[in-house]
Amino acid sequence: MSGRMRGPSGALRRDEDGSVLILALGYAALAVVLVLVTIDASSLYLARKHADTVADAAALAATDGFTVVVDGGAASARLDPDAIGALARQVVEATPDATLVSARSPDGLSARVTVATTWHPPVSTLFVPAGVRIEATATSRTLLR
Repeated sequence: MSGRMRGPSGALRRDEDGSVLILALGYAALAVVLVLVTIDASSLYLARKHADTVADAAALAATDGFTVVVDGGAASARLDPDAIGALARQVVEATPDATLVSARSPDGLSARVTVATTWHPPVSTLFVPAGVRIEATATSRTLLR
């Protein structure tokens, strides 16, 4: 007996023909959509990691602009607010797709740098034509002992 169903009269039922094909096409379309979404999600993750890396590098470079202050025989490092912005800007300008949002020192010992970039999805550009803005903030601290 073949894999086809037989009705009460013993004749093959024709309403079952092609139902597996439709199901297989549906699963294939679902698999293609899943692959495309995975490509976009991976691209977004890599863009976020790139923004984090640029922010980390800019914050680290900004902490190199310290001056040594001697007060009562004890030396300490203080960050120059102008140097923080200049040093962070140099690093961010070396990256063509990132922009410097802010570079400041909240306490005179740390440099907090925020950079922004725009992510454009490689596949679903029809749904997100302007892209998505990604911001990353990093803090680096200088210490002199």
